[in-house]
Amino acid sequence: MAIQRESAPTSPAQSALLRLSVGQFAERFRGEVIPLSNTFGYFCASLPMSDEVLKEYLEEPVAALPPSLAAMLPRVSILLVPYLERSERGPGATKRRTRAALEKLADFVVAERPADGRQSWASQVSFENETVLVFALKEQDVAEYHYRLYRRLAALVADKWSSEIAGAYKAIVRDELTNSVHGEVDDESWQAKQSLRRRQTNIKRESPLFADYVRQSFIDTLTLYLHGICCDIDVETGPRQLPSRYLRKRLSLLKSFYPPPSGYILFPEENEPGKISE
Repeated sequence: MAIQRESAPTSPAQSALLRLSVGQFAERFRGEVIPLSNTFGYFCASLPMSDEVLKEYLEEPVAALPPSLAAMLPRVSILLVPYLERSERGPGATKRRTRAALEKLADFVVAERPADGRQSWASQVSFENETVLVFALKEQDVAEYHYRLYRRLAALVADKWSSEIAGAYKAIVRDELTNSVHGEVDDESWQAKQSLRRRQTNIKRESPLFADYVRQSFIDTLTLYLHGICCDIDVETGPRQLPSRYLRKRLSLLKSFYPPPSGYILFPEENEPGKISE
């Protein structure tokens, strides 16, 4: 499902979107955020959301979050906008930057579709005790939106994960490296793993490269875990994919630390009533 509203009349919020940075937009509309829970709120800068869209884009993905994980999150405001346009990174921009540096190069909220190659789908800005997640609504499939939402939340968890789960997850990763396990969950962890293998002889040694790989691996795996609780999804097979038995071990670890809410399942064999799926 993708949102298409090209011929709809312009709302007051849309008329203000001449070209606002994500930070400017968040500042302007923070007071209009509608609460979803004690942690989450939302604001839609398009036409009023139908009950179906509100359920699919906001209520269901929030309700599927493990309670122990949701308790770790800061206040999160989800802003749904027509389009996001990539900021100018400049010729000297590097691919990897700190989160603070990326926020200084914030994307722009716009009402019209950006030119090819300039369209973005998600952005983020932080205030004191609040994180604002901004997603382009038009032309975005709901499954892709769920993935991007959960990926942003997984990164927030990775900033605050306990020493207990950090140690347990590192132990799993070290075991995989010892056994020369090929593959990863997603592209960022795959690239971090290849960088570690190329540039570090002892790939299990604590180092910035190892820490970066563990973090990216955790984010990618947690994203899959959260998406799998909320929706019926298939893990794509391919030459870069982590073998299923290792992936299941990771997911089982996350499940032990962040159990799904009542009525939700992760693995098909659990098959309990009350599961919400896409």
